[in-house]
Amino acid sequence: MTKKEKISPVFKEEDRVLDLTLRPQSLREYVGQRGIKKNIEIMVGAAQKRKESSVEHILFYGGSGLGKTTLSYLIAREMNSKVRSVAGPSIKKSGDLAALLTNLKKGDVLFIDEIHRMNRTCEEIIYPVMEEFNLNLVIGKGPMARTMDLKIPRFTLIGATTRLALLSSPLRSRFGATLRLDSYNIEEIREIIKRSAKILQMRVKKEGINAIAQRSRFNPRIANRLLKRVRDFSDVQEENPVTEKTVEKALSFLDIDGMGLESGDRKILQALLDKFDGGPAGLQSISLASGEEEETIIEVYEPYLIQSGLLKRTRQGRVLTEKAKKYLKEEKKNGRT
Repeated sequence: MTKKEKISPVFKEEDRVLDLTLRPQSLREYVGQRGIKKNIEIMVGAAQKRKESSVEHILFYGGSGLGKTTLSYLIAREMNSKVRSVAGPSIKKSGDLAALLTNLKKGDVLFIDEIHRMNRTCEEIIYPVMEEFNLNLVIGKGPMARTMDLKIPRFTLIGATTRLALLSSPLRSRFGATLRLDSYNIEEIREIIKRSAKILQMRVKKEGINAIAQRSRFNPRIANRLLKRVRDFSDVQEENPVTEKTVEKALSFLDIDGMGLESGDRKILQALLDKFDGGPAGLQSISLASGEEEETIIEVYEPYLIQSGLLKRTRQGRVLTEKAKKYLKEEKKNGRT
């Protein structure tokens, strides 16, 4: 563990095995998002009652790490279907999309993560596929060009995005259901940590679970990642069972405080205070002052800073709250900033 490591909700390859291990195996095991679970249960139940091979196309949107991918796989499991997973940015040409679609079997789930980053040309090609399960391809150029229609087996397209506004209106309108994933509450995060600790064969005391939950940013992926870091620390230091003190010592290596804020968060807040007297300041200015990329600020840091009442977005720009100013003053006393 190093102080430079970021506990971000953005998925990392190194966590793939952990993510698959801790992923719920049924909707019953899935914690949180009750309204969405109920919607999915109704859609799946209705499709099964009508003896249909697939449910309607679904669009999930919400912050990173809230369970969009997990829910997509659970829908496939409930329908006894296979999942074909692809990232939106990797679909660059019509041929890429055609290869995906023509390899689908009846009832399959095609999961496109970061669907808002899919090539616009490919987006237009997928419209008739979503509506009529018919793929229209243009082969060749100029006078020699000809069209080819291919029938695609009935399947379910599930899109996931963190930036709903970046999806075109024609694409959004073709999904049968658009479901928003919200942040979790502290009780749900505790339940997730408790379940994950059991899978990882960890003994964690109640106060240890609470300590991790308080630092999780109310995000399941971050909670599980913190739990893994605590497990590493407790194994090396032979601190078993894990207590609140164990959690505090383990996460101090990552420079994560009691609110779940890390050095990157504090750097953004401090830049706003020092360079712009607390704001308002534009995103580009904050990016230059803090050394963090604009996309990283928007997707990784800003959601939780706003949620925790430390940052406000106004028409003029980002502004520090009084709570943030008090926080930074306290952190300065503790030698963190």
